[in-house]
Amino acid sequence: MTDLLKPHQAGGDATATIVAPKDRTGRPRRIRGYRPGFWVYGGLIAVLLASLFPLYFSFLIGSGDSSTLRDPNRSWIPGGNFFANAAAVVNDPSVNFWRALWNSIWTSTVIAVAVVMSSTIAGWAFAKLRFPGNKALLAFVIATMAVPQQLGVVPLYVLFAELGWTGKVGAVIVPMLASAFGVFWMTQYLRQAVPDELIEAARVDGASMIRTFWTVGMTAARPAAAMLFLFTFVQAWNNFFWPFIVLDRQDPTLPVALALLQSNHFVDYSIVLAGVVLATLPLLLLFVVAGRQLVSGIMAGAVKG
Repeated sequence: MTDLLKPHQAGGDATATIVAPKDRTGRPRRIRGYRPGFWVYGGLIAVLLASLFPLYFSFLIGSGDSSTLRDPNRSWIPGGNFFANAAAVVNDPSVNFWRALWNSIWTSTVIAVAVVMSSTIAGWAFAKLRFPGNKALLAFVIATMAVPQQLGVVPLYVLFAELGWTGKVGAVIVPMLASAFGVFWMTQYLRQAVPDELIEAARVDGASMIRTFWTVGMTAARPAAAMLFLFTFVQAWNNFFWPFIVLDRQDPTLPVALALLQSNHFVDYSIVLAGVVLATLPLLLLFVVAGRQLVSGIMAGAVKG
C-alpha cells in the first residue's frame, strides 16, 4: 500500500501520482470495485416483498366483499369492489372521514415541524455550547425515553380537562411538540457534522450565536432534520392511543376513525381494510415525493461530514 502514492517532482513541486499495485510477477494488478451479487439483490427483493405484503393483503381484502376474509379459497387477485368500499368509508356518517383526514394532516405536520425545530435548537446547544450541567441535562433528556407513555395519561388528561382542551385537536399537538429522541438524534449528528473551527470562524467574522446557528447549524442539519421530520410525521400519523382518549368521536384523527368502523355489531372487514389503504396512501405519497430529496440529503451530509 505504501507504493500506491509516490511523490513526483515537476518543476520543483512535489505532486502525488497513483501507482497501480503489482502482483508477484511484476505485472500491474487489476483493482476491482465491489459489486453486489445475486444474494444481495435477492435479499433486498425479499425484504421489499415482505414489506409490501401487508399493504397488498389489505388492498386484496378491501377490493372484495364481507366474505372474502373468511373464504379459505380466496383468489390472490384483487376484486372490483375497492372503489365501492372506499366510497362506503368516505360516506359513513359515523366516521367523518374528511374531517379525520384533515386532523391527521394538520396534527402530523405541526408536530413534525415543531419537533424538528426544537430538537435542532436543543441539539445545537448540547453539541456545540459549553454550559454547566451540559452532560447531566442531556442524560436526563435521554432517560425520559424510558418512561412509558401510559404513565402520564391520567395526569395529562386531568390537566387538559382543567384547561378545557379535551375534545380539541390542540390536546393532541401540545404534548408532542418536543421529542427526547429528536434531541438525542440532532445532538449526535451536529456533534459530528459541524467542526468547532467553523463556528469559531463565524464568531470571528462578527456573527452572533443565533446567526451562527441559522447559517451554519441549520444548513448542516438538513439531512438529519429531513429524516427526523419523516420519522415524526409517520409516528404522529399512526398515533392512536392518546387521540382516542382525548378527542371526541365527531372530531377524530384517521386511526381513531378507522377504529370507529369496527364499533358496529357486524364488522365488514372489506370496508375496514379499504379504509386502512386510504389512510396509508398519504404516507406512500410522502415517501414518493420526499424520498429522493431525503436520500440525496443523507448522501450529501455523509460526504461533507
